[in-house]
Amino acid sequence: MAAGLELAKACALAADENKAENIRVLDLTGVSPITDFIVVCSGTSMPHLKAIMRDIGINVNEQLKEQPHSSDGNPNARWVVLDYVNVMVHVMLEDMRELYALEDLWGAAKEVDWAS
Repeated sequence: MAAGLELAKACALAADENKAENIRVLDLTGVSPITDFIVVCSGTSMPHLKAIMRDIGINVNEQLKEQPHSSDGNPNARWVVLDYVNVMVHVMLEDMRELYALEDLWGAAKEVDWAS
């Protein structure tokens, strides 16, 4: 199993390759009992959400041999989640992202520089 940080960065990079917007990785270690890292990014349309989600799954599996434990949501709902257990990936349309403000919810988390 890939380490959480490595997996979170791989998810963020895969989202970036598919032109996801405003990608953020938050370290929830010691902050949340649910997961160690969350990746939050925005898509511009429902087909874009599907493509981001699909490509994260493909790229992460190719690079790290990891598959999501589950996925939830439907691109028609404007928010999808990939659950890698120690990393949760949220791909949202911007209006849903503003409404639910996950980054504010986890304000105590440290932001990770995923691009380096």
